Amino acid sequence: MSKKKVRDGFEGQKLISLPPVIYENAGQSAVILNEIFITHIGYFPKASFHFRERRKGCEDNIFIYCVQGRGWYMIDKKRYEVEPNQYFQIPATTEYIKYGADLKHPWSIFWVHFSGRDMNKFNQLLNISLDNGPVDIPYNDKGLQIWAKMYNCLEMGYSKDNLNNANMCLYHFLSTFLYPEENFSGTEDKEMIKETIVFMRERLADRFTVEDLSSRYQLSASHFSSLFRQTTGTSLIEYFIQLKIQRACQLLYGTKVKIREVASGLGYDDPFYFSRLFKKLMGVSPEHYRERTFKKHSE
Repeated sequence: MSKKKVRDGFEGQKLISLPPVIYENAGQSAVILNEIFITHIGYFPKASFHFRERRKGCEDNIFIYCVQGRGWYMIDKKRYEVEPNQYFQIPATTEYIKYGADLKHPWSIFWVHFSGRDMNKFNQLLNISLDNGPVDIPYNDKGLQIWAKMYNCLEMGYSKDNLNNANMCLYHFLSTFLYPEENFSGTEDKEMIKETIVFMRERLADRFTVEDLSSRYQLSASHFSSLFRQTTGTSLIEYFIQLKIQRACQLLYGTKVKIREVASGLGYDDPFYFSRLFKKLMGVSPEHYRERTFKKHSE
């Protein structure tokens, strides 16, 4: 006789569902909660016969990380199989969805439901869509440590501090899956870009062309530029300028070095050109940046 499908109630499970009134009462005194916030969080070990059906979809994002066993999920009529060390996200939707554990090898899953004031925009920015499918990831111990911190915070009650702490951890938790270190260092091309960035950081006073840096790897300037932009989201020269201005901010904030000396030390012989470049990126001149940060530091 087969056992009836169940939503929860697994031995060793952890489960917290936050009452909606918690966030309603937080109001404007906790604006940070309006971005993204946890609505449900749980851990189901060896969840035999686990099954959920949502005919009208779900107003939250659903995030599930399978650490053992197998499972599946369906969006409309499309089915996906889920293996160990895979995660998947179902963005907030009105589509028919359902998911559950494999009958022979039921999954063990860590999961979070979260919502926010503009989930469509959030999902668009992070390319979270209904047809992404499961994502392979090496065992994410760091992510699970953060999950435990979120759970423990909420387990201690729904004070503003506990809610803020848990929901700020949510960003970090998601980032360990969306941007794992392996995504940056897992290929030869990405290692090359990382090495280039380290090289530039160590030589902020120098001037480079794309050709100078691409020749280190015996690549054409156009191909190297394309790889760099794909990895970082910006051009190589723009990235180098950002590194220079980042260093300028550190010097203006933490030292009394004159602005023309800061400019010279970063490879800019013309302090006026440096000031224009600084203002373009930072929105204020180097003088105003130093005055503003000094004032804040002395208050």
